[in-house]
Amino acid sequence: MNTDTIDGQILDIMLRAGSRWVLWVLIFLSLGAVAVMAERVWFYVQERKPGDRLAKALEALRSKGPAEALKLLAGSRGIEVNVMRACLERAGDGAAAVDEHRAAVVEQERQRYEKRLAFLGTLGNNAPFIGLFGTVLGIIRAFHDLAGSTLQGTQAVMSGIAEALVATGVGLLVALPAVATYNAFMRHVETASASAEAGAREVLAYLKTEKAA
Repeated sequence: MNTDTIDGQILDIMLRAGSRWVLWVLIFLSLGAVAVMAERVWFYVQERKPGDRLAKALEALRSKGPAEALKLLAGSRGIEVNVMRACLERAGDGAAAVDEHRAAVVEQERQRYEKRLAFLGTLGNNAPFIGLFGTVLGIIRAFHDLAGSTLQGTQAVMSGIAEALVATGVGLLVALPAVATYNAFMRHVETASASAEAGAREVLAYLKTEKAA
């Protein structure tokens, strides 16, 4: 096939496509991002740390043992509670076994807390490029129209270029909230994981002390 024919076909596809379909893609992706944000916020609210109950469970652990601490954690949710509960349930296996189990549970909980966050991170990084692609398509179409236009046609072409630049603006508008929310959620995950690790190490310290005694 002739190279000029291939180039002409590619140009024809670009001219037909324009930039508007890119705007619809960005709108669709932004709706997906809003859905993920709302779902994660609701999830984190449900899994919020029961601070007082954790403190009381640690006090009960030191004074009465793992069984009493487990009773105080009954019905509670959150990564901190789940990790501590897992450690207390395995307290009879020894500190080494509990430590291995702690690492496994923390990793499982992190995966649960980070669910769907990769979508926000990917969207935040790539939405500006999607918008830029739409702008490039719009400018290609505008300059093609400019080739055989009159003065009035030139004004219409300038309007087309301005419209094409909207795609880049929308891409940035979609990316900024996605990046900000992704960073905030990841910070929450890191903080919750660190708190869970601290609680688990309190249990390990108790088991090692009991063994030494």
